[in-house]
Amino acid sequence: MTETGGAPGGQGDDTPTPSQGIPQIPSPGSGDSKPAEDHSASPATPPRGWQPPDAQAAPGPATPPGWERPPGYRPEALPPFTGQQQYQYQQPRGWSPHGLGKPGVIALRPLNIGDILDGAITAIRRHPLLILGIGAVMAVLTAGITFLVQKYILADFENLATTATLGPGATEEELRDAVFGTFGDLFLVLIPTLLISTLLLAVTTGLMASVMGRAALGREVTFGIAWREVQPRLLPLLGVAFGYALVTTIGLMFCIIPGVLAWVFWALAVPALVLERGTFRDAFARSIKLVGGAFWRVLGILLLARVIQSLFENIIQLPFALGTGVFDQVLNPGKVTLPSTGDLLLQSAGQIVSGTIAIPFVTLVTVIVYLDQRMRREGMDIELARAAGVQPPQAW
Repeated sequence: MTETGGAPGGQGDDTPTPSQGIPQIPSPGSGDSKPAEDHSASPATPPRGWQPPDAQAAPGPATPPGWERPPGYRPEALPPFTGQQQYQYQQPRGWSPHGLGKPGVIALRPLNIGDILDGAITAIRRHPLLILGIGAVMAVLTAGITFLVQKYILADFENLATTATLGPGATEEELRDAVFGTFGDLFLVLIPTLLISTLLLAVTTGLMASVMGRAALGREVTFGIAWREVQPRLLPLLGVAFGYALVTTIGLMFCIIPGVLAWVFWALAVPALVLERGTFRDAFARSIKLVGGAFWRVLGILLLARVIQSLFENIIQLPFALGTGVFDQVLNPGKVTLPSTGDLLLQSAGQIVSGTIAIPFVTLVTVIVYLDQRMRREGMDIELARAAGVQPPQAW
């Protein structure tokens, strides 16, 4: 085999080798304390760790003591090491704790229960006049209709007092008639009240869907803008709200399980109608499709929102209830006292104050659940990010 390189002065001086232009390394045993590397075994291969002069002159990352560069390592291909680059390496490109961003009141990613509740509260804080104004109007309507129902239907409610004063000499037929008459009056009061409150709550959900559709993108939203988006869908909205309220009210009053199923599976029908601009039938079908497979999760979130609403309303209405003498009935269960007009008015005032905040909170939670289900099922977070002007990261 012909030698192509070797020690200085050998036959391979005319063959270019990587050692040309580099100071010669003394051979072992020459008296130098540092042993030299022998390149004669592989003359065509650069020494280990060798770099061209240009690469040596170029600044590169610092090499920690004891660390060896792996084969194919190119320092010019890597930027200088900094803590920021280490963070970018650990997290995927475009990663954010808010998913694709948070241009509005919710993060553009699948949400947990805390995110949903926080999104409803954040929306109220950012648009207090608009949201609380809508809540106040709906609370006044609910309280006013409830007052009228109780005022005129409770006029025949004296049968309840008769039941308590029948005494031990009353016959079985008299007791049965009195009890059934009392429960009949109760149902006459409860059914219209629940139906009206559920109907108005569904209509409020439609308005809040329009508000949240813009608030989630961080866009300006006013009552005029929200009304212009809802107005073309007003009749279908009223139809969906009435159908949802009627079925759920009757179902919960007489058949609990079917009522709960309808209450959960159709809970997202109103947001679907307003934001997707579908038909009456499409709204219910879309709600069933979005809730399907996540029934228990949606049920838990809606129940939690109602529990928070109930606690808040009870706290706010407590001072008003003290003025109506409701605790006298608790302390004297044998005494039946019919509420007067003043008591009903005071009760309605407490209902208005509490409903101004409680009604928007529940409806906003329902709308955010709709958005969350679409982000989980259909990738709506990408659509929202593009609508908000945020460029989603490319798949890698």
